[in-house]
Amino acid sequence: MCSFGHNGVFNPRLSSVSVIDYPESTVTIPLMCLQCEDAVCQNVCPVGAIYRDKNDAVVIDPAKCIVCKLCVNACPLGNMKFSPITRSVFKCDLCGGTPQCARYCHAGAIVYVDPHEDSDRKKRIADQFKEAFSEVKS
Repeated sequence: MCSFGHNGVFNPRLSSVSVIDYPESTVTIPLMCLQCEDAVCQNVCPVGAIYRDKNDAVVIDPAKCIVCKLCVNACPLGNMKFSPITRSVFKCDLCGGTPQCARYCHAGAIVYVDPHEDSDRKKRIADQFKEAFSEVKS
């Protein structure tokens, strides 16, 4: 859905959602930009092309971006990408406040929640990820 909404084609290489697949344990985990509080991608951008929009999403201004790819190398989770097709850097922009991946994820694996939610829910989600990754290692 991500690549279609932004580029008009269904192409995993153009999606801001990466998928980590563990076939041995039949676990598949979607991984996308976490909209970091102290965004490294934003900090390393030499021209200020990465900023926070009105939805508090970390976004890229394509008019300012010089495609140096410093942000791609800086992202600790690999959620900044370079498209050889569009010759541009891209990442999740939360679809302007209505993420289509969450809207159309029928399994409920992707949800969009208020970033100012309580920390207890965040801890439970982190514990679930920790448990899922520990099962993969077994």
